[in-house]
Amino acid sequence: MTERFPSKAPPNAPIIDAVVIGRNEGTRLMACLSSLKPQVNRLIYVDSGSNDGSVAAAQDLGAEVVELDMALPFTAARARNAGLSCLSQNGSIATPANSAAPATGFVQLVDGDCAVDPDWIATAHRFLIDHPDIAVVCGRRRERFPDASIYNRLCDQEWNTPVGEAKACGGDALMRLSALQDVHGYREDLIAGEEPEMCLRLRRSGWKIWRLDSEMTLHDAQMLRFSQWWKRSRRAGHAFAEGAALHGGPPDHHWVQETRRALVWGLALPVALLLLSAISPWALIGFCLYPAQLLRLSRRMGFQAACFSLLGKFAEAMGVIEYWWNRWRGKSRGILEYK
Repeated sequence: MTERFPSKAPPNAPIIDAVVIGRNEGTRLMACLSSLKPQVNRLIYVDSGSNDGSVAAAQDLGAEVVELDMALPFTAARARNAGLSCLSQNGSIATPANSAAPATGFVQLVDGDCAVDPDWIATAHRFLIDHPDIAVVCGRRRERFPDASIYNRLCDQEWNTPVGEAKACGGDALMRLSALQDVHGYREDLIAGEEPEMCLRLRRSGWKIWRLDSEMTLHDAQMLRFSQWWKRSRRAGHAFAEGAALHGGPPDHHWVQETRRALVWGLALPVALLLLSAISPWALIGFCLYPAQLLRLSRRMGFQAACFSLLGKFAEAMGVIEYWWNRWRGKSRGILEYK
């Protein structure tokens, strides 16, 4: 695929800070940092135990490197907060209670496997300046190699979210540092789904989230095997369950429907039909609900995506069960990575 990002940004690019997180991203990290370097003032890279030379390479590119203490449980949320804390005068993502002047800057959050479009930060910055009620703005994230696998292609479709006011952003977005400080940044104990959870708290505080119809980042999922896709779907189920447990009540009902769908299609329905078939074989006819659901979803997202959406409910149900099993035992699981 031809590289879409030129090596230099427009001369009037705004001065914005950036926080990049990653581990063992290799050449993807170098592409990420290189795409940001002409566009930002401070470039902070938070490394989480890389052993591929990422730290030295990032330093060579002029990035300020923060190396996380891997003796503590790692999450992407913890890494982002560590980077954001470097931008705060008091060394904390939270605004001090006695502070009369919260931070006024902007920060681009980026995953280390993404490269940032040279026009994105200037476009997003202008939008935030013109809309002081908006805390977070994101754009179109695309897969760099969507044709490398069906799983990469599904990711590319997933990134294509509706334009306009949104409930949440993903890992890449331009944000007001003061808004992040108002809500104390990301919740560090979440192994996934930290961006929607933080955006929910921002919206509760009166801020808005916005999706622009602009190119933002190129992402390299490197998802080439079914097992990777299954792990990612399982992680999504875990995030749904934990999000619903935290904020499932009114008025938000955060991820309640997603959790319910996973449990119904991925667990309750097949188990119920199999149990009923022990009484009457006619109960097996109930499995026709799955092709019926497949046809219904196909009208909206296409047949191939519908197949994986329905199949993914089984992996998501496993993630939901895993979350509640660990919670019942008073334990928490570590991060679930698919790469």
